[in-house]
Amino acid sequence: MRYDFDTIVPRRGTNSYKWDTPEEENVLPMWVADMDFRTAPAIIDALQKRVEHGIFGYTKVPETYYDAVVWWFEDRHRWRIDPRWIIYTSGVVPALSAIIKALTVPGDKVIVQTPAYNCFYSSIRNDGCELSANNLVYRNGRYSIDFDDFEAKAADPKAKLLLLCNPHNPVGRVWTPEELRHIGDICLRNGVFVVADEIHCELTYEGHDYTPFASLSERFQQNSITCVSPSKAFNLAGLQIANIIAADDDVRRRIDRAININEVCDVNPFGVIATIAAYNEGGEWLDALRKYLRGNYEYLCHFFAERLLQYPVLPLEGTYLVWIDCRALGIGSDATTLRLQEQQKLMVNSGTMYGPGGEGFIRLNIACPRALLADGLERMARVLEYS
Repeated sequence: MRYDFDTIVPRRGTNSYKWDTPEEENVLPMWVADMDFRTAPAIIDALQKRVEHGIFGYTKVPETYYDAVVWWFEDRHRWRIDPRWIIYTSGVVPALSAIIKALTVPGDKVIVQTPAYNCFYSSIRNDGCELSANNLVYRNGRYSIDFDDFEAKAADPKAKLLLLCNPHNPVGRVWTPEELRHIGDICLRNGVFVVADEIHCELTYEGHDYTPFASLSERFQQNSITCVSPSKAFNLAGLQIANIIAADDDVRRRIDRAININEVCDVNPFGVIATIAAYNEGGEWLDALRKYLRGNYEYLCHFFAERLLQYPVLPLEGTYLVWIDCRALGIGSDATTLRLQEQQKLMVNSGTMYGPGGEGFIRLNIACPRALLADGLERMARVLEYS
């Protein structure tokens, strides 16, 4: 079956955070991490059937929900999850905040491999903890982990958690099994618990398979929590659904209590229905999406090679978020982002919002029809080409 990712679906005027935040006309938003594609037809069909019922009361999450999650991760990622390990909640960010609350006390340190997803910082700060930055090493156009520094940060008695982003947002790395094992061994030696944000796990490309951190060993599984959601891969962020997977019984009880204290223990019927449909019937659509996204990335790389060679594009192993080195412009990330918006009405993310190591870079969302991508790249070139 051929799926349509080329049709431009108008989103302005739909209360879209991405499209309706800019008040000016003709702004092209390539910033917020949601996609400009309709979700999988099987999900739309399932939601339409639920809407036809017409009553939207409090939701009881059925066994079929857990069955779908378990089947998907075993079939796609060779990770067998016990359904009892699953705690549903309204999103990965609320999950991270609840987990930090459950497993730390104010003043504890949380290790983050920076630059990193900006909400990591607010979750750490809001729970009274301190950031411990393990800066990724950018060398020869690629990021790697500074394991010596990571070992030193993990050895700090105040370091209690690692927030692991796999695949990594914003630098686009998909950590290899060898890298993950090295991370896991260091954390076990130093008593650091791993919190794996694996929300982008479905969005990887040929030669860069996603490996669930917890799947690598029983010891890693007991010393970690995994946060996942269909929201990124199936464009369901507004339906507010995610899962925390925790094998350790005591850890799971503590998180469940924090989820209830934070009042993020209830989910809506549409998120439940969409998750079941995505995992049971969405695989073919997802595979087609990944091919289209890869085509978008290749289109972007060709454009930069022809027009913007002085700005290196980082390899995209996973996610649909392209990390671009704009240091040759010499004005910094915030000024670059502002210039793109003011001169060409193109919205991208400044690298500075992702913390240490982000200065000089921008993040570009390429999850859109290719015509919109081409428009965005032309707008970018008008600012960057002769600067």
